[in-house]
Formats: sequence, structure tokens, C-alpha cells
Amino acid sequence: MKKYIAISFFLSIAIAAFAQTDTTQKIIPGRKNDVSQQNKPYVILVSADGFRYDYAEKYQATHLLKLAGEGVKASSMIPSYPSVTFPNHYTLVTGLYPAHQGIVNNAFYDRDRKGFYSMSNKAKVADASWYGGTPLWVLAEQQHMLTASFYWVASEAPIKNINPTYYYVYNDQIDLHKRVQAVVNWLKLPPESRPHFITFYFPQVDHAGHSFGPDAPETAQEVHFVDNAMEELTTAVKSTGLDVNFIFVSDHGMTKIDTEHPIKIPAAIDTSKFIVSGDGILVELYAKDTKYVAETYDQLKNEADKYKDYKVYLSQDVPAYLHYNKSDDRFNRIGDILLIPNWPKVFNLNNRRLSPGTHGYDPAVVKDMHATFFAWGPAFKQHLNIPAFQNVDVFPLITDILGLSYTDKIDGTKKLADEVLLKP
Repeated sequence: MKKYIAISFFLSIAIAAFAQTDTTQKIIPGRKNDVSQQNKPYVILVSADGFRYDYAEKYQATHLLKLAGEGVKASSMIPSYPSVTFPNHYTLVTGLYPAHQGIVNNAFYDRDRKGFYSMSNKAKVADASWYGGTPLWVLAEQQHMLTASFYWVASEAPIKNINPTYYYVYNDQIDLHKRVQAVVNWLKLPPESRPHFITFYFPQVDHAGHSFGPDAPETAQEVHFVDNAMEELTTAVKSTGLDVNFIFVSDHGMTKIDTEHPIKIPAAIDTSKFIVSGDGILVELYAKDTKYVAETYDQLKNEADKYKDYKVYLSQDVPAYLHYNKSDDRFNRIGDILLIPNWPKVFNLNNRRLSPGTHGYDPAVVKDMHATFFAWGPAFKQHLNIPAFQNVDVFPLITDILGLSYTDKIDGTKKLADEVLLKP
């Protein structure tokens, strides 16, 4: 009897958790496309998290390869540092490096707030005060062009008091077919109510890459899932009769790591003197009193030089090309001391079982960090292969297609747009 009571108890918890998941579409009332925006192009920006630059060929994602072959295919797209999910998704839609837009890692400490941001904390994720820059949906809505989001980092936060006109709170409960149908429904709205910029997100490939590694059959299976999903999405969108531009990207790649010989947390790190933040690929130390920084740095540097497993930097000495230096830190969120493991090494911060796949390394050193970029549609040149480029250039590419103006200084350039877009 006790066994059935226990099962019933845990089942009731699971049902309650499911019931609390918000699967309803959010619609901001009272918005309309300005007449001047109603004949503008359409862009659907799709992200497949962790879809490494070579996965389409490696696992023969036939639909994606065909679509990319008809349009633009980059040899790779170079993520910003650190090459992790939240910073890079937000960089893609702001054109700013992570240290310039504020989301410097998936989790980080903010000295001024004396608190942490974490992608797993829904309240923090939805708090607009954490985010700098102007994401694409905010820029478009400011210019009276409607937008929609079936998930994207920060789309749930009212940045500058603006959300997309149509959006969903992130959850895993809505199946693919319903998500595709939502996009079709948006595009079938009358011109004054129809979004011209839509974001769409797939988490599956990243999850498999972490759990099983980039070379595992489970990862191949999820690549094929995304490939088939993109065929379903593009076919469904075509049925609307609209000529839509697609941009298919990922936030970062994935690599196999050394799980057998993780780096132990150095003895020089005293948690009574430092707040520690990190995911094993980047460990940041925030001094409770800056008088401790120099001595601790010297001790860590001696150990790093001895074992060659990781590098240690003072924040002001981080290589400039990473755009993660103290001089880049516009939100005062980068640690005083940074510990960066040498691939394939990782730190094990919590003595936990390590997964075989991860990301976060310097993409200039570890090519496996590179992401995917494919694009096709009426705005793009056809049958064009381009070399690798920085992901900050995606923002000005999309503003160019949509005819949006911006005055804020960004890190991205028009080089990508000039290379891949058809001349008017």
C-alpha cells in the first residue's frame, strides 16, 4: 500500500509541475504594423543550440544542406567568448559582445547588485534590468514593425519596456507541430497584425551533445530531428504564400572533453576571500576585498605554470581579441581573476559526474566551438559559400533586410550584409 501511496505522491507532484508550466501565447494588445512597414520583408531567425559548424555534413542533414545550397552557407560562424548559450544568443540579436551587452555567461556575479544571474532562474531571466543593448524585436517594435518569438534568450524580459508582440515563455511542453502551426498562424494574420521578424529555437542537439558527446549516435539523431523539423517549418511557411527569408544559426559548437582527469579547484582559492562563479570552462573569482587579488593571482599563476592545465589572467590582462577584458566590462560583471582551462581539460567545481561534451572554450583556439550559419530566401544571393565571420555581424544583416535603422553603437559591421544580400 505504501508503494502505491509513494507513486501517487510523486505522480501528483509531476502533474502539478506540468500544470504550472505556462504554455499560453502572450499577445501585447493594441499594436499594429505601421503602413510603411507592411510591405517590408519577413525574416525567421532559427537557432539550433549546439549545432556545430560541421554537423550538417557530418550527419548528412539533407534538408538543411539543400536549403543552404540554394542560398548562403558559411564555412562557420565564430561565436563570441565565452562560447556558451545565453551570451551568444543575446549577442546575435544585439550585435554586441557579451561584455558590452551584460550577459557575460550563463551564470555570473554582479558586484553592484551583490547577486547572481543564472539562466536557470526564471525570475532573473525575465528581469529586463539585467540586459543591455537593444535586441532586434525591441528595435523593430520601436519602429512599429511587429515581431514574434517562439523562444529566444531575453524575449520574455520587457527590455526598454518592450516584449515581442507575440511570444511564449520558454518551456518544453509544446510539441514541434504546434510550434510550426503558431508560426503559420502568425504569417496568416492580416498585414496590420502580421509579424515581420520571428525567432524560433531548438534545444535538442545541445542536450545530446552534452549528454553523449559530439560523435554519439544520439547527437546524430537530434541533428536529423532538427533537419526534419526545418523541412516541416519551411514547407508550412511556403503554404502561406509569403516569400520569407530564413536564417539558420547556432550559438556555439560542441567538443569532447577529458572527463577522466578533471582539474581540481586550486587550493589558493579561498572562498572566504572570493566569490566563485563558473561552469568548469571559465572560472571567475570576485574579490571580497581587492587586497587579496595580487597574492592569490601569484599563487594560481605558479600552479598553472607548473601543471600547464589552465591559464590564469587578471581581468585587465585577458587577451583583447576575446573582448572580455576589464576595459570591455561595461556592467562590472567580469571577475578579478579568470581561470581558463586548456582544451580538453575542464575544472570540476562540484565533484560531480562530468558529461562527455561541452563548450565555452576560446573559438580562436578550439575550432569545435564554431557555430553554423545558413541563409536563404528572396533577400539572399544564391549558391554562395562564404568564409567564417564573427556572430556580431548577424544583427546588422537582419536590420538591413528589414529596413530598420539604429543609432546605438554596436560591435557588428555591415561586411556580412554586403557580402550575402542581393543589391536592391
